[in-house]
Amino acid sequence: MTTATTSPLLPTDPQQSIRQLKQALRAQIGDVEGLFAQVTAKIEREIAAAKQEAAEQGSAWPELDMADIAAGRVSEAMREKIRRRGCVVVRQNFPREQALAWDQSMMDYLDSNRFDEVYRGPGDNFFGSLEASRPEIYPIYWSHAQMEARQSDAMAQVQSFLNRLWKFESAGKTWFDPDTSILYPDRIRRRLPGTTSKGLGAHTDSGALERWLLPAYQQVFGKIFNNDFAHYDAWDAAHRPDVHEYDVADTTKCSAFRTFQGWTALSDMQIGQGLLHVVPVPEAMAYILLRPLLDDVPDDELCGVAPGRVLPISEKWHPHLMAGLCSIPAVQAGDSVWWHCDVIHSVAPVENQQGWGNVMYIPAAPLCEKNLAYARKVAQAFAEGNSPGDFPPEHYEREWTRFMTSDLNAYGRRSLGME
Repeated sequence: MTTATTSPLLPTDPQQSIRQLKQALRAQIGDVEGLFAQVTAKIEREIAAAKQEAAEQGSAWPELDMADIAAGRVSEAMREKIRRRGCVVVRQNFPREQALAWDQSMMDYLDSNRFDEVYRGPGDNFFGSLEASRPEIYPIYWSHAQMEARQSDAMAQVQSFLNRLWKFESAGKTWFDPDTSILYPDRIRRRLPGTTSKGLGAHTDSGALERWLLPAYQQVFGKIFNNDFAHYDAWDAAHRPDVHEYDVADTTKCSAFRTFQGWTALSDMQIGQGLLHVVPVPEAMAYILLRPLLDDVPDDELCGVAPGRVLPISEKWHPHLMAGLCSIPAVQAGDSVWWHCDVIHSVAPVENQQGWGNVMYIPAAPLCEKNLAYARKVAQAFAEGNSPGDFPPEHYEREWTRFMTSDLNAYGRRSLGME
């Protein structure tokens, strides 16, 4: 088992490792075709239900008001709906006017530090060969707007609510503290009105090759790999904090365990304007894991997976999943959007976008040994104005006027492992 501070090394011969693993898994599962048919039937039922709900109500996404989370009045039925869909929109996580003010402050932050003059272009190739045009991602991390949102009471309340949807005590162990999330700094997106973009192809994060080869992931997905899909629980955190992505040079990765990926809207966004889509079935990971074991896939192939890249979902290998993509509803500035760490997601293409498409990426990454180790590295990067370790070492903000350690509140300091 890897430690909280060590990333595993990529196998010297990944193809050989894949061949050996697939042979072992086929023998372990037995009836791979039968299991895959069982999984496919479950996913098709869930996708059909989501599509019907979208047709009747405009969206398959569960929606919550921040006021209900703050008051503790979210029903168990709603919690189960979020677990079923693996995604949720939190309305007015922050007041709209505050989010719009943050958006303006982000523009002022970029302008005052002459970002357009110093920008050197994308610093990584994390999305590999996905059919996409690169989103308008700005590699900045330490603005007042971003840090104020990350350490806010409102964000902490939402993260705690989301973390508590998980089973965090199982197999005789408490896997994380649901009520404290580490401060995981990520970038922002600013997409201008009039933009034409191919979007971003369907994929999952949090490891690609790792999901088959790493022992910790084999434990996470043990029910699937042992032909017991009926008892697989996508919300059981057991062993997930033990997973570490391969140490591959010059690529973005995630050194934290995120219960949910998420972003907060800094502008109003309408349906059809290049919005996020997901396959609202957390158990769809079973389809992804089993698909390479079928006879039509070459023995050294994992359906397009490559080291150091996101895990791609394609029409060629995953037609049932591609048919299940569902858009988020229209959002206002201040709403936040969340999806389970296994959930397939994409960004839809857009032509001549109407309005801005601005977000800041803030996930839920609950306190555990693994996340605390990364938080302490983040604290050092923050103190120096450097890019965080999971991202390309571009370091634009070293000399900028920015959020400083003295601006942290008590929760911010705790989220960085400083107290």
